Amino acid sequence: MPKKTNDSLFIAGNFNDWNPGNRAFHLKQKDSLTYLIELNLPKGYHEFKITRGSWDQVESQSNGKPIANRTLTLNVDTNMDVRIANWADNFKQQTEDYRFGDHVHVIDSAFYIPQLKKYRKIWIYLPKSYKNSKKKYPVVYMHDGQNLFHANPPRNNEWAVDSVMDSLIRAGSKEMIIVGIDHGGNDRLKEYNPYDSQYGKGEGKAYAAFLVETLKPFIDQHYRTLPGVKNTAIAGSSMGGLISMYAIAEYPKVFGSAGVFSPAFWLAPKIYADIKERLTGLKNSKIFFVAGDKEGPAMVRDLKKVYDILNPDDTNKNVIFVEKEDGKHTEWFWHREFVPFYKFIAK
Repeated sequence: MPKKTNDSLFIAGNFNDWNPGNRAFHLKQKDSLTYLIELNLPKGYHEFKITRGSWDQVESQSNGKPIANRTLTLNVDTNMDVRIANWADNFKQQTEDYRFGDHVHVIDSAFYIPQLKKYRKIWIYLPKSYKNSKKKYPVVYMHDGQNLFHANPPRNNEWAVDSVMDSLIRAGSKEMIIVGIDHGGNDRLKEYNPYDSQYGKGEGKAYAAFLVETLKPFIDQHYRTLPGVKNTAIAGSSMGGLISMYAIAEYPKVFGSAGVFSPAFWLAPKIYADIKERLTGLKNSKIFFVAGDKEGPAMVRDLKKVYDILNPDDTNKNVIFVEKEDGKHTEWFWHREFVPFYKFIAK
C-alpha cells in the first residue's frame, strides 16, 4: 500500500461485471496497510483490479500510470498477496483528446431519455458511401457507446467497430449504420438489467422502451434507414449482452437480430423464464451468442442454458452459439467476434 488509507477497498473483476464499488466485494481492513477478502469463485481464469470505490480511484503503477488487469487461474484453493503501488487519483490525470474517423459522428451529447429522465451521448457510424448516395441502410443499435469506435490515440478498451465495418465493406459485405448509446456510468448495472438485483431497481425495461419508442423513431426520421424488423439489429457485451437478449425477446417485431456477447445472465436469473414465455415471438429471430472459456465456467454454462431454450435440438440455423477457447471478458475478444456476428446478420 502506498500509504495508509481510511477509504474502503473493493475488488472489481470479470466475476462481478467490473463493478468498482460492489459492497459484496468489499475488503475487510486488518490494519492501516492490510486488507483481506475471501472469495468463492469458480475454477478458471479471472481478471481483476483493486479500487477505492470508483474507476477514478483505481490502483495504479507507482508513477500513476495504469496497470494491466491482474490475473488468476484458479484450480485449487489459493491465497494471493496483492501489493498496491499507488492510486490513480494521487496524480493529475491528463484527459485525452480523442479524435474519431470522419464518418463517426456524435448525434447529441445529451440526448434526452424520457423513460428514465436522463440524458445520454448518442453516436452514429455512417458507411462512407452514405453522403454521396440516396441508399437506405440497415441499422445495428449497440450499447456502451463510449467503447464502440476506434479513437486516435487508440485505447485499450475499444471494439473499434467502425474499423471492422470499413474492412468488411471493402471486402464486399453489406453496408449498415451503427448507432451507439453511451452507458450511464455508475447506473450501468441498473440500466442494462430489466430486473431488480443487488445493485438496485432494474431500469432495463425503461431503457429498452427508450430504444424502441424514442431513439429508433428519431434515427429513422433523420437518417436514411431500412426501418423494418429484418433490417434492425441490437448488440452488446456483458450487461449489454443481457439487455440485447431482453430487448429482442420483448420486441421481436422491432429487432430482427441480436448479438449477445458474453452476457451477464448471472445477474438476471429471471431472463430464462421470460425467454421461455416469449419463444413463439422469437421463432423468426436471428441470435448470435458468443462466450469464451477464459470467462469462467458460469459464463458458458449460463449462455448454453439460454441457447438450449431457443434451439434445443440444434436445428435452428437462425440461433448459433460460438464458444472460443481463448475468449476473455474484454473488448479485444468482442472486437474480433464482431466479424462473424456481422456476417451472420448480413446474410
